[in-house]
Amino acid sequence: MPESNRLPPPDRPVQPDSSPRRRGHSATAVAAEPSSPSRPGTAVDTPRDTAPGWPGGTRRTARRQRTVCDLLGAPAIASVVVVVALWAYNQGIQSLSLGLAGSDSFGRLAGLLASDLMLLQVLLMARIPWVERAWGHDVLARRHRLLGMASFWFMMAHVVLITVEYAQHDGLSILAQLWQFQFDQRGVLVATVGTVLLIMVVGLSIRAARRRLRYESWHLLHLYTYLGMGLALPHQVFAGSEFNNSLPARIYWWTLYGAALAAVLVFRLGLPGWRSAYHRLRVLAVVPEAPGVVSVLIRGHRLDRLPARAGQFFLWRFLDGPGWTRANPYSLSAQPSRDQLRLTVQAVGDGSNRVSRLKPGTRVLIEGPYGALTSERRRNRRVLLIAAGVGITPMRALLEELPYHHGEATLLYRVTKPDGAVFTDELADLTASRGVRVHYLAGPRRRAASWLPAGSGAELTDAEHLKRLVPDVADRDIWLCGPSPWMAAVRAAAREAGVPAEHLHSEDFAW
Repeated sequence: MPESNRLPPPDRPVQPDSSPRRRGHSATAVAAEPSSPSRPGTAVDTPRDTAPGWPGGTRRTARRQRTVCDLLGAPAIASVVVVVALWAYNQGIQSLSLGLAGSDSFGRLAGLLASDLMLLQVLLMARIPWVERAWGHDVLARRHRLLGMASFWFMMAHVVLITVEYAQHDGLSILAQLWQFQFDQRGVLVATVGTVLLIMVVGLSIRAARRRLRYESWHLLHLYTYLGMGLALPHQVFAGSEFNNSLPARIYWWTLYGAALAAVLVFRLGLPGWRSAYHRLRVLAVVPEAPGVVSVLIRGHRLDRLPARAGQFFLWRFLDGPGWTRANPYSLSAQPSRDQLRLTVQAVGDGSNRVSRLKPGTRVLIEGPYGALTSERRRNRRVLLIAAGVGITPMRALLEELPYHHGEATLLYRVTKPDGAVFTDELADLTASRGVRVHYLAGPRRRAASWLPAGSGAELTDAEHLKRLVPDVADRDIWLCGPSPWMAAVRAAAREAGVPAEHLHSEDFAW
């Protein structure tokens, strides 16, 4: 078996490279300037009794996060209950006994539920900081998609039921009734345009359609959701019996619409704008790390006031010319310092290709920080970080920020080719200074459902290989970052190896 594919013996760290520094030399030189408190890879070992991330404190943090999740989930469920109660209060149940009017009543309820769930979608993805920290990006994205599909089908049911009711009452065909709605009902015409936009967004959100689009294009088209919802509002105000006949309903709906609008204005527009203006971010340097991979050093004002943690990501906009309006999500690849941030990007699309051509001095706009893949999730003294490809970026930052003693941190780093590994010099520094045990797992994947390289020993399962590399894996916290199918394979192997679900920390950034 080729040496590069061979799995190292259990817990044998990669030895520090004693040769002169090569890859990443420029990044290290910049980070060592007096204005920066430390350069990547030289974090000081934190005493166990004072470290904020040790088990006692993080178990309390985990309980607090679960409590916040429950508190945030309860109002969402309550909102649906309120909508049904207001429908019943406005003769919704009584209308069910009036022959054909029953479909009208159910249609009204479906429309109300569609509106409620769409507004909950907006609140979920408004980037409210405490919501992001409690649930994390991937959980919010999954619930956003779930609510989106539910609201879409309620909206379709609303259109069908109302149209059928009126068509049968007036003796018209379905198409004739739809046409008549556009001119006889106030707000219906603009609501129809909004509905078409929402149908377009839902169609493009189907996985098969998303795969054919660039991330930047999909993200831009997805913003039409806000326009579609805004166009639907006049219809609800003018034609909705809840607005016309019920003061409690008007109070509820205007409050919910106001909260959604305020959340977007404050957290999607206001807060990012203020942070970008206050911190005055500019590109300091672009440093090659590996073929197709570069690190970008960002200089800024009072970045210690930016609540960023290792493991989090920002949405970045570089004001370098056409295309600057399209934001791209990139994780921090080093622990944030007082005046410097670092991100590392692999060129896989138009946005990431532009990053390698950035010039020093380019202005930078940010949204974030986002994500919950941080040290706050920690429960155990020993930690294991597992990365694939460019997924090393948040793992590299976490290795710098996490408190641990020599031998208590292990990194498994999966790469397709040995020369595709990044931060090799910095990882060697962490091995020498903090006792991190690093295993490079190089080579093509041995099979589709495996997270290991080919030639790593077919006689052992993925879980057995994991236990061979890290015998005490069940007693560690595990952070993962890499492609979604690969992370699913790691999670399956870890669970088979006895790792409790609450010890596995990952965020899926697939869109």
